[in-house]
Amino acid sequence: MKFVGMTALAKVAAVLGCFAAVPAMAQNKVQIRLGHVLAESHSWNVAAKGFAEDVAKATEGRVTIQVFPSGQLGTEKDVVEGLQIGTMQGGVIGSGSFQPIEPRMGIVELPYAWPTREKAFAAFDGEMGTELAKLLAAKNIVVLSWWENGYRHITTKKAPVNKPEDLKGVKIRVTPDKVRLDTFRALGAEPAPLAFGELYSALQQGVFDAQENPLSIIDSSSFADVQKYAALTGHVWGAACLVVSKRIWDQVGPADKEAVLAAAAKWRDEQRKMVTASDQQLVEKLTAKGMTVNKVDPTPFIAAVQPVWKSQEAVYGPALMALLDKYRK
Repeated sequence: MKFVGMTALAKVAAVLGCFAAVPAMAQNKVQIRLGHVLAESHSWNVAAKGFAEDVAKATEGRVTIQVFPSGQLGTEKDVVEGLQIGTMQGGVIGSGSFQPIEPRMGIVELPYAWPTREKAFAAFDGEMGTELAKLLAAKNIVVLSWWENGYRHITTKKAPVNKPEDLKGVKIRVTPDKVRLDTFRALGAEPAPLAFGELYSALQQGVFDAQENPLSIIDSSSFADVQKYAALTGHVWGAACLVVSKRIWDQVGPADKEAVLAAAAKWRDEQRKMVTASDQQLVEKLTAKGMTVNKVDPTPFIAAVQPVWKSQEAVYGPALMALLDKYRK
């Protein structure tokens, strides 16, 4: 196998696959159903379809990928659990959603960890991404490449958020992971988890006053219809994983694995470009839809969430924390 030009993460995935692959199955045709929870217009879906097309072409149809957006294959929890046992074949998953099966994945989304997305890219394309991929490999999940979810911001219905005190008593929907829940408790809010597919109706019905997501999701999910204010808090930068189950990866021949990994790297870069290019346009778009968008001074927010960092150091361990510090500073 040639590894020229491959990232460290790609090499790990390729080596893992080669040892597990059965030679007799190398020419078998493999069909992968790949799911995610976001809308068809979101960059995850656009990039996933491009990835699928490139894989089919490069493998001459031996590996085909069918993309299922908008939670058609279930919630992220459903997909993650299915990937472990092989009942799900592939997905684009927000990296924080792996915490129920591997708590150390929470390091991906510590609040205010990444001052720039470029520092995060360097980490996930480097040693940190390799180490996190090993954690998921132990759960029978193969990371093909690290994509972007982007910086998360807060939207509210009743009043704008300018400082942490504005969140006091606000019932906000967050992703179902400990770090995110702890973050918003530290900010004074009343966070609760809810499956993404149920969020729009929950906001519409007033079950929640607020939610937090990247601008691309706020727009593609039409949250401007049910939320009045958007505060650009940037409290979390989130990665996303393009992943497949080890069970399906073992069925892909060595040469086709190289083609899949090359396509995964290409569409990683393309998907990140989509997110970077769209952020300023999305502020203007959301404003045109009637949202009031404001920037915040992050200093008091950063101070408020410091206890979250302290509480998680023992969970992640010194080695991962050292890698985080290496890339973020």
